Amino acid sequence: MMKQEELQEIASQLKHPTGEKGIEMANMMHETNINMTRHSIQNLNISAGNIILELGHGNAGHVEFIFQQGDNMRYYGLEMSELMFQEARQINRNFVSQKQAFFSIYDGNVIPYEDDFFDKIFTVNTIYFWQDPEKLLSEIYRVLKPKGILCITFAEESFMKQLPFTKYKFELYCTEKVESLIQKTAFRYLYKETLTEKIKTKTGEWVDRDFTTIALEK
Repeated sequence: MMKQEELQEIASQLKHPTGEKGIEMANMMHETNINMTRHSIQNLNISAGNIILELGHGNAGHVEFIFQQGDNMRYYGLEMSELMFQEARQINRNFVSQKQAFFSIYDGNVIPYEDDFFDKIFTVNTIYFWQDPEKLLSEIYRVLKPKGILCITFAEESFMKQLPFTKYKFELYCTEKVESLIQKTAFRYLYKETLTEKIKTKTGEWVDRDFTTIALEK
């Protein structure tokens, strides 16, 4: 059994990776979450020339997959973790030097871009950490172009609450809870899809994880 301090440390690292442990955690998150990330990206319906924003990209090892979806695209990534910002720039240095990928730090509340700037926006496994969900959703709405698409991908509460560290720093969501949050915004609901996958947990055993992508339109 892990001690409370260890569980709190895992929760902190998942929310805001730092130091050596943070890099390990980021690599693990990338591997554990790659199906969720791809599912989110595939539901964006990306086309050539799209300008894409991701909130909370982690080490952004998946950016290459995004650029495989179409030509002449630009990707913008926002992170609260300085470490993940650095890792993402390092891993994607070719895209950065070619001015295709742009990474920035933000505070998790204000999106530092102008109105109607992005065609597509997505975020994977970040909703648990949103400080003010309604406010952030209205920020996302503001920077999205009319008819632009937002995908929110998250692991279902039924799975998350089995993990011992999620009682610290996490706000858990089931689909219904996310849907009622969205009803308070100006977004138009498109559809949702829930998938089940087998993953290896942070403590090493194999479990079924249900995750959902909700697609919304401005």
